[in-house]
Amino acid sequence: MPEVRITAEPRTEFGKGAARRTRRAGKVPAVLYGHGEAPRHISLPGHDLMRALRTPNVLLTLDVDGTSQLALPKDVQRDPIRGVLEHVDLLLVRRGEKVTVEVPVHVVGEVAPGGLLTHTLTALTIEAEATQIPGSFEISVEGLEIGDGIKAGQIALPAGATLVTDPDQGVVHVVTAPTAEQLEAEIEGAVPEAEEEAAEEVPEGEAPPAPVPAPEES
Repeated sequence: MPEVRITAEPRTEFGKGAARRTRRAGKVPAVLYGHGEAPRHISLPGHDLMRALRTPNVLLTLDVDGTSQLALPKDVQRDPIRGVLEHVDLLLVRRGEKVTVEVPVHVVGEVAPGGLLTHTLTALTIEAEATQIPGSFEISVEGLEIGDGIKAGQIALPAGATLVTDPDQGVVHVVTAPTAEQLEAEIEGAVPEAEEEAAEEVPEGEAPPAPVPAPEES
């Protein structure tokens, strides 16, 4: 996995007001912890950090006060509406040290005709050397027949890595694709159920509220 070098600055102000000022300056508040050391409060350039975090489990080389330290993002907080970074927790790591991480699983290929793919496990938990964490696992489902599947233990891991996820846990499975008639029947069955649920919400003996007429155009 490639390493991304970022220059960090120590933070001496804390609290919501200080965090807002940091973000207005185009930086992201962060905490660096691990190896029994006291947590260090730092700020990172927002644009550089946003680009780095596009790679899952990216390894960061942080230049802090003239020293370099390796770290992995452990908790990334984003604004739920704008999606901008609000805060990041970073875990100190050393070369040769093994860490436990979740690695996303990407599926490629198409199953056999008449089959429908269900993707039940989107990430594997593995233990790997901090500098050898894969960005993702890519599995091919090309030609899988109905009833076929791939389990966690069947996915090849990088050298030195061990699987933490239950090896018997299913990752993908191929089932019979529903016919057009079955889909239409499901849709028709869902409409009466929705009407019944709406009727149950009206207290017994009371009429449902009358629709509000739309205002007339002047």
